[in-house]
Amino acid sequence: MEAGRVADALPREELTPRVLRSELLLVLALSLGASAVASLISFVGALTRPGGLGEQAAKLNGSAAPGRPWLDLAWQLFGITTALVPVALVAHLLLREGAGGLRAVGFDRRRPWPDLGRGTLVAAGIGSAGLAFYLIAQASGFNLTVVPESLPEVWWKFPVLILSAIQNSVVEEVIVVGYLLRRLDQLGWTPTASLVTSSVLRGSYHLYQGIGGFIGNMVMGAVFVVLYRRWGRVGPLVVAHALLDIVAFIGYALLAGKVGWLPTA
Repeated sequence: MEAGRVADALPREELTPRVLRSELLLVLALSLGASAVASLISFVGALTRPGGLGEQAAKLNGSAAPGRPWLDLAWQLFGITTALVPVALVAHLLLREGAGGLRAVGFDRRRPWPDLGRGTLVAAGIGSAGLAFYLIAQASGFNLTVVPESLPEVWWKFPVLILSAIQNSVVEEVIVVGYLLRRLDQLGWTPTASLVTSSVLRGSYHLYQGIGGFIGNMVMGAVFVVLYRRWGRVGPLVVAHALLDIVAFIGYALLAGKVGWLPTA
């Protein structure tokens, strides 16, 4: 009974526009908003460095402890796990709101097969176009050479690349699509303004790759927003994004230096 009285005495938080804006800014500052600022700084550094963008490299999934595979693995798993903390925060905030956690944005196990099927089709459609756009942008000097992985040849290399791809997809689609659009809708933004904001944010934290990375991901972001509005679920988008990254990471690991059309650094 005493515990019940204490619980009853806790004030119920009202989701005013001020609270929603503050919450949204804090979540972005802890996740993809911070990544966007870091990406902008990296892009400015690349622009002011001698040589064109095409002669420089943007490296992903590199070794954290060269020559020490077990320590390296520990750092890789630590980085993947901690990167998911903002998603846990979003789930907590949606639970406190009474929206049912991540179910509110369609990231749950209610429709696994439709999510998998739709995501696979989206990945197939975007993947080929995205690769062609990257190759053109890199050859034209508008993009850095993207090195998706530079991990040592150890037994955990491919599992870590797959986990990294899944982590990227969950963080980006839950936050920059599901959560962001929900909060902007609650703040009274128009669908068009929300689409532009989400897609520009997605492009901005890929700016470290160059102008091509910014434009390509911005277009992909707009497509993902349209699909989310239609389906009401980020599940298919997470599947699509994960498949795109898995193919990019593992494909580069298998093909780099063995085919002439794939830029390497």
